[in-house]
Amino acid sequence: MTSRRARRGAAAFVLRLSLVAALAATGCSPFGGPVHRSAVADGPGKGGQGAAEARRDAPPVVMFLGDSYTVGEGRVPSEITYASATARLLGWQVVVGGRSGTGFVMKRRDAFLGLFEGQLGWRPAPDMLIVSGGHNDFRIPAQQVGAAAHVLLERARQRWPGTHIVLMGPIWGTGTPPQGAIEVRDALRDLARQLGVPFIDPIGGRWITGDPLTGVGNAPRYIKRDRTHPTPAGHRYLATRLAGDLRRLGLDQPVRKR
Repeated sequence: MTSRRARRGAAAFVLRLSLVAALAATGCSPFGGPVHRSAVADGPGKGGQGAAEARRDAPPVVMFLGDSYTVGEGRVPSEITYASATARLLGWQVVVGGRSGTGFVMKRRDAFLGLFEGQLGWRPAPDMLIVSGGHNDFRIPAQQVGAAAHVLLERARQRWPGTHIVLMGPIWGTGTPPQGAIEVRDALRDLARQLGVPFIDPIGGRWITGDPLTGVGNAPRYIKRDRTHPTPAGHRYLATRLAGDLRRLGLDQPVRKR
């Protein structure tokens, strides 16, 4: 008796397994609803088309390296600077690095190269790196600034060969930057041309005009009375200018070369 019951139980179990296999083959699940075929075909460990599509669908990872314009200062924290605002506009994942008062040569403990190594360079390769600086270097000979920028960009290229790199010249808080800032801008622009790196020029593009103290131009709306740092509205405005330039360069949705 017990043996017959065991045989009947085993037969029923085999029948149930056969039914489950048949339903799965037709794309249905006995646990309620259809089975998504691509989920079965491209599940964990399978790779293939599903994995490639997932990489394409993921938001770009973009890193910024810069000074107080990029990382924030005072009552303007990094999450509302132009760097973070650009990421929100374009739907990126963003990592913001750098330090207030720094530059390619100017430093607070570290200049940009040291900040890159300490804050960004050890991370997995991003889709794009935007280096924005030169404002705090305007009293330093432009040739020296350009040489330091060259070392930094080459280091980033060696560390992340497939990452897009964009060099961004000094941002200035008035429409009349000093000659030193213009010379630094020119040195960075020439370096970008030499290396084949896209260059974004806030001074040449006249992102900021006039002066916040005279009421002329757009500076009174976007720059604090220190004539240097953007207000929260100014950071949002700078983000729209940067996003526009990146769209023209075809880098608003960068994908790292593999």
